Amino acid sequence: MTTTTLAVLVPLLPFLGAAAGLLLGRTAPGFVRPLAVLPTLTSLVLAALVAVRQGGDQAVDAATELTPTGSVPIELALHIDGFAALTAVLVGVVASCVQIYSTGYLRDDPRYPSYAALVSLFTSAMLLVVYSGDLMVLLVGWEVMGICSYFLVGHYWETPEARAASLKAFLVTKLGDVPFLIGLFALAGDAGSFRITRVLGAVASGGIDHPTPIALLLLAGVAGKSAQFPLHTWLPDAMAGPTPVSALIHAATMVAAGVYFIARLLPLFQASQAALVVLAVMAAVTMAGSALAALAQDDIKRVLAYSTIGQLGYMSGALAVGDRGAAVFHLLTHGAFKALLFLAAGVIIHAAGTNSLAAMSRMRNLRDRVPDAYWTMTVALLALAAIPPFSGFFSKEAVLGVAEHVVTGHTEHAPASAGWIVLLSGLLTAFLTAAYAMRLWLLAFRGRGAEAPDHGSQPLTMTAVLWVLAVPSLALGGFAFRVLPDWFDGRDLSPTLTTSVLGTGVALAGGIVTYAAWRHTTALAARVPLGAVAAHPEGDAAQVEAEAIASHKPAYGTVAAAPDPADPGRLLLGPMHRHAALGFRLDAVYAAVFVRPVQAGARLVRFLDREVVETYVRGAGALPRWLGTAVRRAQTGNVQTYVSALLAGAVVLAVAAVLVATGA
Repeated sequence: MTTTTLAVLVPLLPFLGAAAGLLLGRTAPGFVRPLAVLPTLTSLVLAALVAVRQGGDQAVDAATELTPTGSVPIELALHIDGFAALTAVLVGVVASCVQIYSTGYLRDDPRYPSYAALVSLFTSAMLLVVYSGDLMVLLVGWEVMGICSYFLVGHYWETPEARAASLKAFLVTKLGDVPFLIGLFALAGDAGSFRITRVLGAVASGGIDHPTPIALLLLAGVAGKSAQFPLHTWLPDAMAGPTPVSALIHAATMVAAGVYFIARLLPLFQASQAALVVLAVMAAVTMAGSALAALAQDDIKRVLAYSTIGQLGYMSGALAVGDRGAAVFHLLTHGAFKALLFLAAGVIIHAAGTNSLAAMSRMRNLRDRVPDAYWTMTVALLALAAIPPFSGFFSKEAVLGVAEHVVTGHTEHAPASAGWIVLLSGLLTAFLTAAYAMRLWLLAFRGRGAEAPDHGSQPLTMTAVLWVLAVPSLALGGFAFRVLPDWFDGRDLSPTLTTSVLGTGVALAGGIVTYAAWRHTTALAARVPLGAVAAHPEGDAAQVEAEAIASHKPAYGTVAAAPDPADPGRLLLGPMHRHAALGFRLDAVYAAVFVRPVQAGARLVRFLDREVVETYVRGAGALPRWLGTAVRRAQTGNVQTYVSALLAGAVVLAVAAVLVATGA
């Protein structure tokens, strides 16, 4: 079987599994789980075979024209280079783990058949994006993922939080997709084709007449899909969906699509220095802002959501300094440890007997109750904090290293200003990332919250997946930075001494400072009975928490005790904590700038429609009705009345004629 045939089957098998799952979900429920797991696992095996055959060598290209368009053709094309081959393997690994994990996590959910089918469709759409060699076909997968995320985030549609979150995710990402679509058409118009190879050829030959506006339009779509500032606000709220969905969205699909898209078309963005600076600023604000917000969140999944936003900022920063190898390297390692973090959080939530959110300030004694989650999450958090020798260290140092090369003038792939922005914000974010990772670990596994009832052990399908993902979280980075350069344009991804020392130093400092703050707050809290939050020096702690998780149902709803006040995040952030817990009130800004004016405009239109347009319509109908009434009353049927009216009219006409004649 040829490599092209194998590559076609990779996205096709999950699609067929999704279709079969939807058709047989009600009539043959026994086939639902095999149809969810087996096609995805087979797709993973085929993706690995494609990667082995591609081997980081010349890209595999194949195309057939779908239909004549009369202008720019649309082709069903494959373009599989080293980036695509490895990213497809990542998608297959994470999707397979999520499907296996979900068989235990949602074993009693009556809507599991539709859920599993949508996850398979989601996987198929992302694989289509990864392998596609035509931008319009890529757009199909891009939009299908948006639809799937809407349904999966709103899986618990009976809750208002899930309904609102799914709608918000859909609308915010569509807000970015509108300029994205315009940019695609403008790009194809300049290049004369939607084929990625021809577009890149046109960029290399200077055939793109307007690279800056096209790149900025495409960045809007990337910001929405990959949850970058200012279109990142949908991702934390999307945690209202099932936890395995969060793992899939954050680790290998949806949010990874935007970063992957820029990596595919990076020469286009490099053709515009302004676009690279904009991308660098966007990445810097995203990194630092999301890390501060993560340090203030109480729900464990919202911490991880803001963490994803920040790590995507690292990837965008690597692209802003012109190195797609470092960006995709971090995409791969992040996919492994972030999937592990979410699935381990799912084990914690499952142990608490809830399907939604888990407040860390209410956790207690989880180390002994969920040892698998404890050890594997510890590995994943160390990878997230970029502590050597865990995988996140090598990929994050690759990003900081290429930024340093731009700053020192060793490479001219990007302006020096972009290098400084990425390097400084990356170091600051490394400190904050280690801080919120340490805070999460302390509150989740060493907290003083009220202990929730024990809901029994977790299924083997859930705990086994954690250990599978722990292996790449621990070892992928140290292995990959020696092998991946052959796949990623041959660029060196080895850690550099300067950024390694700086990055590791600030990360250790962030962890130590947070631990010291936790010890201080724990000592203060030890003087206060559990639940007496009002006696804490920050007496408004409960109010801040209530605002931070507004409208979200706490995991331990059966526990009456208040949250543990020993939270180092409040001490570290100080007055900023309230604003960071609410995502710096960006949703309120959007409501004031966009939502309220639109609502005011809608009210004005409604007023004009009711009071002006309907008044005119009613008047236009009333006048003929009144005239008809008057004429109808004149038709009495009395002959004497008609003769009298005739004589009166004749007299009036005679008088009028005499007056006219006299005047003449």
